[in-house]
Amino acid sequence: MTGTATGNARYVDRSLAHYADDDRQLTGEAVAFDARPASFVLRAAGVAIDMAVGYGLLLLMMLALSAAGAVLDTAATAALQVTIIAVAFLIVPMLVESLSHGRSLGKLAIGARIVRDDGGAEQLRHAFVRSLVGVIEVYLTLGGIAAVVGLLSPRSRRLGDLLAGTYSQLQRMPRAPLAPPPVPPHLQGWAGVADVAALPPRLARRVAEFLRHAATLTPDARARVAADLARETAPFVSPLPNTDSESFLVAVAALRRDREYAAQRFAGMRLRSVSGALASLPSGFPRR
Repeated sequence: MTGTATGNARYVDRSLAHYADDDRQLTGEAVAFDARPASFVLRAAGVAIDMAVGYGLLLLMMLALSAAGAVLDTAATAALQVTIIAVAFLIVPMLVESLSHGRSLGKLAIGARIVRDDGGAEQLRHAFVRSLVGVIEVYLTLGGIAAVVGLLSPRSRRLGDLLAGTYSQLQRMPRAPLAPPPVPPHLQGWAGVADVAALPPRLARRVAEFLRHAATLTPDARARVAADLARETAPFVSPLPNTDSESFLVAVAALRRDREYAAQRFAGMRLRSVSGALASLPSGFPRR
């Protein structure tokens, strides 16, 4: 891969501007973190499971009430019916989400949980707002309002999420990918002097996904995707090797893996070298 310094500088500016404008989430301390919100389809599946559980609980309690209806007057029966609806559609969902930190049966099934906009755990007040609004947008309209709002809102948030300041975050991680291939032999010399900066998380995932599935692509698509990824990766690598795009990506992925592994090993060795001093008490300090 070759290119002029001016062309590389222009590409660096465009690439960095692109990653500065992404939609990563911020914590309360303004620290960006990369989280995956649940898609609309997954959220719909989770809500459908929770709706089935809610209606099932309502049916069971109504059957129990009907069995005891012979000893209750009309007013008591009506009051208990309202109480049962509140318990099935409001109290139980609120307590389940609050005690499980955002996990209901439907969310466990899709591998997600409800978190705050800053990534923190859902609290009782958030669960109360979501459950209160959910009585209308989920149960009374059979999910119609939730579906419309979820389609139109970022991160597929329903009305209760917008009012509570929460969203559904994926928690189920995919299987660990296989290790990328080593640096190609004709780039071994370049690897000894190459400077590879940390890639943005999304770009690093795209490169890893391409290398993992490259063999399944057609030759034209494989070459096109490799060229696009190589252009996006080039601003973070210096000097650029004179090689094809796919070999460049393989070398960058292998080089980053090897150097991160070496850095972790070195950090572990340094920590073990001072573990004795960290565990011991200062001279003359009494033991208690």
